[in-house]
Amino acid sequence: MNFLDTDLYERQGKAVSNFDLTLPAPQSDLAQAITRDPYTFDFLTLRESYDEKELKDALMDNITRFLLELGNGFAFVGREYKLEIGNTNNFIDMLFYNIKLHCYVVVEIKVKEFDSGDMGQLGTYMVAVNHQLKSENDGPTLGLLICKSKDNVKARYALEASSQPMGISQYDITTFIPEKFKGSLPTIEEIEAEISANELSAPK
Repeated sequence: MNFLDTDLYERQGKAVSNFDLTLPAPQSDLAQAITRDPYTFDFLTLRESYDEKELKDALMDNITRFLLELGNGFAFVGREYKLEIGNTNNFIDMLFYNIKLHCYVVVEIKVKEFDSGDMGQLGTYMVAVNHQLKSENDGPTLGLLICKSKDNVKARYALEASSQPMGISQYDITTFIPEKFKGSLPTIEEIEAEISANELSAPK
């Protein structure tokens, strides 16, 4: 029912991608099928002027719903997944493994319009995953850039210039909490501290 409510049939397999140029035919079709455009994040509770950290925190707080929105076959590997590239530490927004495709999926989330410059970062992470994590039994690592909005023509041109298999989608959030409520809502840390304090003060 959730998928019907979010018009899944109209969103499934609709990401702008270069899979047909970078993957063999059967695998490219399967890779395209696991994408969606747009992704619906209406299960999140955010203020309208949210920033990137707030969005990622909210997705992690709702990781089960996020996995459902990504689709069947996705397994969560980690957030801010650390990769050592040369002499620097780099951190992937979110790293997944797709059980159906037997490959890693690098997900980068941007709270702005698609910028072709973001693809350089995503491509670097994908190559690093191929070198450091991918085994001989795994398929090529896929990349997914999820932006607040995108120009499809610009996205297609940018993808043609990349040799890495990537998809670009946007996300939708249609409901927000009023800004004035933001400060009055307790954080997870505040709730946990209150529970701990109550447990300590409770009679033995």
